[in-house]
This record gives sequence, structure tokens and C-alpha cells, in this order.
Amino acid sequence: MELILKDKKAVIFDMDGVLVESEAIWKQAEYEVFSSLGAWVTEEHTRQTQTMTTKEVAAFWYQKFPWKETPLSEVEEMVVSRVMELISLKDCATLGISTFIKNLKERNFKIGLATNAPEKIIPVVLKKTGTESLFDSVSSADYEEKGKPHPAIYLNTAKKLKVMPEECAVIEDSETGMEAAKKAGMSVIAYTNGNNSISLQWADYQIEGF
Repeated sequence: MELILKDKKAVIFDMDGVLVESEAIWKQAEYEVFSSLGAWVTEEHTRQTQTMTTKEVAAFWYQKFPWKETPLSEVEEMVVSRVMELISLKDCATLGISTFIKNLKERNFKIGLATNAPEKIIPVVLKKTGTESLFDSVSSADYEEKGKPHPAIYLNTAKKLKVMPEECAVIEDSETGMEAAKKAGMSVIAYTNGNNSISLQWADYQIEGF
């Protein structure tokens, strides 16, 4: 870790799966909302939607099981609201994440957040993890034409932090996120959390926990 952070000025974190263990939460919200609209929600399908933005997920399910009356934007809001509720209720903060980020701040690293998740979820996650005051910049794919694996969100986060892309290290748990960071010209630290099935083709370094 020390070697990869050498000559870096900023560390940028993904949110879902890094700050909070939220995979099961998104799956639960997805199942509840889309099942209520008549979709046949399977494990295989939720694996396909795992790295999509919420807007892309709603479009995915509508294409497979088109429902009537409820607009896609309203369905997207239903999923987001349920995810926010579940994050608030569940013990889902990643073990050690707050202390880990505090240590980086004490070493004068700039701290960024870059997530495919909607912007309104970010404050809920920061409150859950006790990291509200630790981030110098937060970015959501809400404001990008394309989410990860497109590198735009990471390039724009570097701009907000006033550092060059090559001065950034990114901590990601998904292949699409790692690809986005690598395409942005950043060093990539894979957070595996003991998951041996995660592809590391884009990673420069890996950690199992914080």
C-alpha cells in the first residue's frame, strides 16, 4: 500500500461495496420494487444489473417486463428511497473504513468519492459510516453522461480535488469501477473483502480489508 501511495496526492473511494456493504441491500430493493411491478426478478438478472446506474436498472427491467402507468423516473425513485431506508436501518458500514480514511487525511491526502449511485444516497452513506467531514469532494454519476466503466466521473473528481489523474489512487470493489479508474490514468487498489471471484485485471494492488 505504501508503495502505491508514494507520490500520490489524493485517494478516491467508490461508495457501494467499499464504504458500505450494500450489495444485498440493492438486491433487496430491486427485488421488492420490480417484483411489485410484475417483473420476474432472478439472481442471474440482478448480477447483470449490479454495476448499472439506477436509471439503467429501471430501463433494464422495463425492457424485460414492461409495466403500465408507473413512469420509469418514479420507479427509479422507489428503488433509491428503499435503498436509503435499508442503509439507515442495517448495520452495513464497512469495518474500519472511517479510521482508514481519517489516517489518510492526517497524512494530508485529499479524499474523494466517486459513485455510480444517485447523489441523494451519498449523505445517508456518509452519516452511516461517520465520514461526513472527511471527504474533500463527492461525485455521483447523476451528473455524467455515462457512468462507470466510462472514466468521466474519475476525471471530474480529480478536477474537483485539483490534482492530476496520475496523482490519484482509487479504491474500488468492482471490475467496471476499476476499469473506469484505470482508463482515467489512475492507480487502482482493489478492495476484495475476501471475494476471490473479483477480476483483478485492472488492479495495481489489492487489499482484503481496512
